[in-house]
Amino acid sequence: MEEFIEKVRSLLGPNAPAVGEGEIEAVLELARVAAHSSERRAAPVTTYLIGMAVAGAAPEAREAFVDDLVVKLEAQR
Repeated sequence: MEEFIEKVRSLLGPNAPAVGEGEIEAVLELARVAAHSSERRAAPVTTYLIGMAVAGAAPEAREAFVDDLVVKLEAQR
């Protein structure tokens, strides 16, 4: 997966944001929760929305924000 993510980053241009292992795991968990809470198609849209919401934030803040959203979504299941 790391190779593919780096390929995507290279296609996004020289200022593509880096993504850490913790962020990757948090986004995958968010996608899992979204897919199981609604329908599978909700996963990519949810991860896109969170990406827009945290754009420009520090990596630690992004990961924490995603983790918090996962907790909130799971509490509503």
